[in-house]
Amino acid sequence: MIKDQIKTGIIGFGLSGKVFHAPFLHTHKGFKLEKIVERKSKESKKIYPYVEVVSDYKNLVNDKELDLIVICTPNTLHAPMAKECLEAGKHVIIEKPFTPTAKEADELIKLAEKAERNIFVYHNRRWDGDFMTLKKIIDEKILGDIYEYEAHFDRFTPDWDSDSWRDKDIAGGGILFDLGAHLIDQAMYLFGYPKKVTANIQAQRKNSPVDDYFHLELEYPKLKVILTAGMMVKELGPRFTLKGNKGTYKKSGIDPQEDLLKAGLMPGTTNWGKEKKENWGIMDVAIDGKHSVYQTETLAGNYMGFYDNVYDVIINNAEMVVKQKEARNVIKIIEMAFTDSKK
Repeated sequence: MIKDQIKTGIIGFGLSGKVFHAPFLHTHKGFKLEKIVERKSKESKKIYPYVEVVSDYKNLVNDKELDLIVICTPNTLHAPMAKECLEAGKHVIIEKPFTPTAKEADELIKLAEKAERNIFVYHNRRWDGDFMTLKKIIDEKILGDIYEYEAHFDRFTPDWDSDSWRDKDIAGGGILFDLGAHLIDQAMYLFGYPKKVTANIQAQRKNSPVDDYFHLELEYPKLKVILTAGMMVKELGPRFTLKGNKGTYKKSGIDPQEDLLKAGLMPGTTNWGKEKKENWGIMDVAIDGKHSVYQTETLAGNYMGFYDNVYDVIINNAEMVVKQKEARNVIKIIEMAFTDSKK
């Protein structure tokens, strides 16, 4: 029976479990991090000495004391592991992307409804400071009616990594499932489900068996959305470009939270998520007939907002921010993109 704290376990302590989940579960007073699954080591014990480290995820599934299980495994394992957790009466957090197929996502949603449990998909980039700022600009109609939105998630890693499961030809592998899931979720959070999807998806790096570049266009009435990412981009351009009938907003750089977490800092550190002024976006807008160009302060990023919502949903029956069907629709758009790219 859940009382003051949600007893939680994590399956996996790679980048996702170590950087994006454990620090928030450790810091948030509403959660009690009890167990972490590590098959080959006990690295988590060095950071969280109070945690029990186990080698088999079924230890978490069968633990009647746990209320919530966080799945931080390769994408191919998301659906079967979530199914076991739900059938055992656990709430589940699944790292994005939800599942490799929309069919699997639909099956899990039905199972969660039957089990009266929640699935939370970790689309944490809704809590990036730059994206939150951009959404505020749209909501406040500073640029008037929006007619074009472009978002990039570019990197320069020109050598294919044969050791990374994300770079292998398996279900849910490749850049579209990895980085594209973020961009698609953000776009649909802003504008809803598109009328049409067109795509150019490629494997550009030598020997890469999976996609490492994509250019998607989502069609809406009177609005064009462009989403792109690549691993061969040496000189990075704007991360976001927003165009309206009153002006343009351009934003470069990326939210600082990931770097802070990788450096070992815990959420809540002074000035958490705040961006340096030189990285603030540029607003070029006509106000009362006068042309004005100025920097717009970036809101502080707040990945803890995801876990605040998880707590409120489980304890207070609040509305889920990242709704299950929204996360499922991200997968559907990815499937549509692959289909269109093959034409």
